[in-house]
Amino acid sequence: MAARVSQTVGQKENPSNFLLMHAMGPNVAGVLGSAIAAGLLLSFLG
Repeated sequence: MAARVSQTVGQKENPSNFLLMHAMGPNVAGVLGSAIAAGLLLSFLG
């Protein structure tokens, strides 16, 4: 959702901007980090 918001705001400033894929990088990294953290937590507790 945040990537789409940044894409919309960027295109309002400059219609030739295409920021969606650049904004998706941090989103994907956050999801991967969460999955790794959850796996580590489960391995320590389980």
